[in-house]
Amino acid sequence: MVKSASKRTVGKKNSMSPVLPVAIIALLIAAVVAGMAIFKKAPADTGFQKGMGYVTWSQEGYMNPEADKSLEKLKETGTDCVSILVTWYQTNCWSNDIQPTEKTPTDESLVYAIRKCHEMGFKVMLKPHLDLLDTQDGSWRGEIGCLKEEDWDKWFDAYTKYIMHYVNMAVKEKVEMFCVGTELSTTATVKGYMWSDLIKKVRQKYNGLLTYAAHWDRYQDIRFWDQLDYVGINAYFPLTEDLSPSYQEMKDGWKKWLVEIEEFQERANMPIIFPECGCNSADGAAIRPWEHVARREANVELQADYYKALLETFWDKEWFHGLYWWYWGTVPGMGGKYNRGFTPQNKPAEDILKEWYAKPVRRTGKSGK
Repeated sequence: MVKSASKRTVGKKNSMSPVLPVAIIALLIAAVVAGMAIFKKAPADTGFQKGMGYVTWSQEGYMNPEADKSLEKLKETGTDCVSILVTWYQTNCWSNDIQPTEKTPTDESLVYAIRKCHEMGFKVMLKPHLDLLDTQDGSWRGEIGCLKEEDWDKWFDAYTKYIMHYVNMAVKEKVEMFCVGTELSTTATVKGYMWSDLIKKVRQKYNGLLTYAAHWDRYQDIRFWDQLDYVGINAYFPLTEDLSPSYQEMKDGWKKWLVEIEEFQERANMPIIFPECGCNSADGAAIRPWEHVARREANVELQADYYKALLETFWDKEWFHGLYWWYWGTVPGMGGKYNRGFTPQNKPAEDILKEWYAKPVRRTGKSGK
């Protein structure tokens, strides 16, 4: 009887033995797939981004003989991350004819810039912009939208083709970060689920870091931050009503915005970067930092104080992972003390940049996500 029972037990065990390895293998495969999904969703951080926006609005601008010299000067500032701009256009806010123009860098020029930056040791963010050809009514990219519901599909189809063209380039050139959009406030808040679909398509192709560059007054309205790696805020917050404020006035002007951003960060539990920040070097630049103020007097010291005030406010925040100043051009001699534009080139703001980008960044790892 015992022998017979033993046989039955052995028989039962043997009959199950082929099933057990199959189940284990299935579990292992599931674990590997899950691990791959996690890796795709959260690629390695690039570290604190001491960044600068590198721009041209010409087809061959990045291949200009002077462009390499300009990048060499940028390297001397301590910058280690570069966002490279490419811009396509549509006719007006309601059209969906998204296309390159004669002001769009060619693929050859853009690839040259990416490879040159990598060769020089920069990490790269590829940053597509969408602008309007017809701006006579004062409209801008943040107002792009559709009058008819059926037109939204057409617009997103056109925008997705635009973005995926550069995603494929980013994959091929091993670009470290990609920005899926810049200041498209109406589309991002009205059709957030369509942005989610776009981000999924990008993730299927691209394993690098992702962000979106939200306009300073709309970043809290975005509902797809959790699908990205960084909250991106274009930090053109108004700091004062004075034409020529002191450094301390601008530092004080950041206080309320810092509270707002920190409260948002606690809710979002994500690291934050500024894909764009900066101001003109002219009187009034800190009132509405996003605006060009070319008609006012040049004030390069105001710009330098603005840089210092922003850096002192955010540098040591655990959740703050870096910033990209707007902007550095492809001509090394541009800027200067009489220039009223955004670039810090050959101005006191460039010296502030060198001072701060030489500083170490201390992190304890408690930075969200």
